Amino acid sequence: MPWTSGAVLQATSSLCSSGGSMQLLQLHRELQQRCGTTMEDFIFIIQGCSRFLVVGDPAENSTVVARTSLRLCRSYGRERPCGGCQELHLCKFYIYGTCRFGKGRKPCKFSHDIRSDHNHGLLRDCTLHELKEDELFLLLLQNDPALLPEVCLHYNKGCGPHGCCTFQSDCTKVHLCQHFVRGDCMFGRKCKRQHAIDEHGRRMLEERHLSVDIIQNLPLIYRNIHHLSVAAAETDTDSPCNSPQTAEMDICLHFIRNSCRFHVACKRVHFHLPYKWEVWDGATWTDLQHNEDIERDFCDPAKTHSSECQPVDFLSMTWESLPVRRLSTVSSVTKPPHYSLTTRWQWYYKGDHGSWVEYGQPDEKQRSTSVTSQTLEEAFLSGRAAEVQLVKGQRQYVLSFKDMYQRNPKHNTKRRVRRRPHFVSGAEVYAQVAPQSCT
Repeated sequence: MPWTSGAVLQATSSLCSSGGSMQLLQLHRELQQRCGTTMEDFIFIIQGCSRFLVVGDPAENSTVVARTSLRLCRSYGRERPCGGCQELHLCKFYIYGTCRFGKGRKPCKFSHDIRSDHNHGLLRDCTLHELKEDELFLLLLQNDPALLPEVCLHYNKGCGPHGCCTFQSDCTKVHLCQHFVRGDCMFGRKCKRQHAIDEHGRRMLEERHLSVDIIQNLPLIYRNIHHLSVAAAETDTDSPCNSPQTAEMDICLHFIRNSCRFHVACKRVHFHLPYKWEVWDGATWTDLQHNEDIERDFCDPAKTHSSECQPVDFLSMTWESLPVRRLSTVSSVTKPPHYSLTTRWQWYYKGDHGSWVEYGQPDEKQRSTSVTSQTLEEAFLSGRAAEVQLVKGQRQYVLSFKDMYQRNPKHNTKRRVRRRPHFVSGAEVYAQVAPQSCT
C-alpha cells in the first residue's frame, strides 16, 4: 500500500517527539490529522509493523511504544575497525547533547553527521532517514541498551533510603521505583521510592554526560524500556539463547518473490534466500559468511559441524563459542502445497550402520516407518503431543520430541532423531522467483 511507509514515518515521528510513547487513540488522532489515516488502516499499521509495540488491549486505550533494532556501533566508539557493520557511526555524547567538540572548537573525532553516507544508508533502510535528530536520538536511547544505565534492582529491596544497595550514593545505576517504571505502583506520591530522578541520580547521570533535558525525561524513557524488554523476553527473538531449533523467525516469503506490500514496515525478515545464518556478537545478530555453504551442511543429518575452517557447531548452535541462530521461512506443512520457498523439514533416525534414514523411507532392509516427515512435522508444530507412536516392521517405537530420541519400549533401546531442512540453493531460488518477476 503506497501510504504505509509515510504513515509509519509520521507515527514514529509523533511517538519520538512525545517521549517515545503515546496513548493509542491520541496517536490515531495525530495520524488522522496529518495523513487522513482511518482507524482501520491505523490498526493495520500499528499491529503489522515491527516499529511499534502495543502495550495493553488495542480495543482499549492502550499505549504504543516506538522501537527499532538499529544500534550504535560499539567498535566505532572504541576506535576499533568494525568491517562494514550495519550499525550507526555516531558520537555517543552528541546523542546525549553534551559533546563539547564540534561547536566552533576542536572538531570531534567521532561523527556528528546522521546524514553521512554510512549512517544515511542505514537510516534509509529502516525508514528513519526523515526523522529529526532529536527524534532519532530519543528512539536510540530507549532501544539501545548500551546508552543508558540500568535501574538498580537492589534499591528496590530493603527499607533504607537506598534500599539494600551497598553502593548507596556511589551507585552507577539509577535509583527509581521499579513499580513506578512498570506503571503499577499503588502508593503514588506516598511511595518511599523515587518516582523522579533525585539529586544522586542527576549528579551520576551528569557525570556520564547526559544533558539536563534527557535526565528530566528519563522516568518515561525507562518505562518505555521496561515495556520493550518485557516484549523482547516474551518473544525471545533478540536473545542469544534463542536456538533456531526451538524458535525460528520467519523470513518473508513475499519479499523473496518481490511482492511484499509492507516493504520496510514488514514485521518479518527480508532476505533473498529462505534461510539466513546469524551470530550473536554480544550486542546484535550479524550475518555469518558462507551462508549457503553452512545451510548445505546443516541439511545433511550426518553432519554436526559446517565444513569451513571456522565451523558452526550444529549441536550447540555456536560459532567460536558465540551463539548462532538460523532464520527460515515458515514450515511447508503450515501452507497449501502450491506455496513455494517454504521450508520443508525432514525427520531422520540413525540406522543400524550409522546412516541416517528419513521417516517414511525404506531402510537397508526395505522397511519403512508408519509415519513420514510430514506427519512428524505436523505433530511437532501442533504442540499437542510430546511423543508420537510409530511402527516399523513388527516393532513399535515411541519418538520423543523433548529429547529427540526414538525408543523401543520392549527392549529399552533408543536411536537419535534429527530434524533438518531440505536444501535449496540460491540458483534454485532464483529459478523459482525469476519467472514470477517477469510476469
